[in-house]
Amino acid sequence: MPEWFDVFILALIEGITEFLPISSTGHMLLASNWLAHKPSELFLAVVQCGAVLAVLLVFTDRVKQMLLHWREPQNQQYLAKLAVAFVMTAIGGLVLKKLHFTLPKDPVPIALATLIGGVLIIAIEMALRGKKLRETVTWPVAIAIGIAQLLAVIFPGASRSGTTIMMAMAFGIARSPATEFSFLLGIPTLLAAGANEILSAVRHPEVSEPPHWGMIAFGTIVAAVTAFIAVKWLLRYVQSHTFNPFGWYRIALGVVILALTYHH
Repeated sequence: MPEWFDVFILALIEGITEFLPISSTGHMLLASNWLAHKPSELFLAVVQCGAVLAVLLVFTDRVKQMLLHWREPQNQQYLAKLAVAFVMTAIGGLVLKKLHFTLPKDPVPIALATLIGGVLIIAIEMALRGKKLRETVTWPVAIAIGIAQLLAVIFPGASRSGTTIMMAMAFGIARSPATEFSFLLGIPTLLAAGANEILSAVRHPEVSEPPHWGMIAFGTIVAAVTAFIAVKWLLRYVQSHTFNPFGWYRIALGVVILALTYHH
């Protein structure tokens, strides 16, 4: 297959899976097994930024309302909660870097994180069945979401969106506000990760292969379009549905990755 086709498939997967609670890492791992061109860390980080652009487009009115009316106490509190959750992840990421933490390349922990995450989704949904959930993300919940996002960094396959949304719901937050907070938190988080990878590639070009910026730009556009559709769909979906189908899907995905790993 030509390189552009592999890039298209990877970007399509990234756009769909980055904000759905189904583990973009798990899907990328599966796709990489069948594609000739393996995605670089730079490619994955920059293409994530395309997915972030989609969220910004979906939430344009919400973001504008918060920024233009930032003096309103409600908006100040919401922005502060997003900032604290982001800073917690950023500080945790810096500490991990100082400790020379490296992401596991072995597919088994990724598969297990995907599978366990699916079980937790179903367990949390069962525990919350019939309960009245809150519409406001409180300070303790914002801090818990920051911790959840850091856990997603440490355990690839856990799914950043899945971990943060489920943490909020475990604290009694309704699906829609939990999803919105997770998506908005993803904007600075994924942009920072993308910027960090770009700076690293520019400063240390000798460390990795020269990036194919044309292909990266193509992948970023594809991811932005597919993420826009996925995010719009999920925001409508959570208004009247549970996350159970995502939980069962993740369990199946985890089992498939484990089966393929041990089959090889």
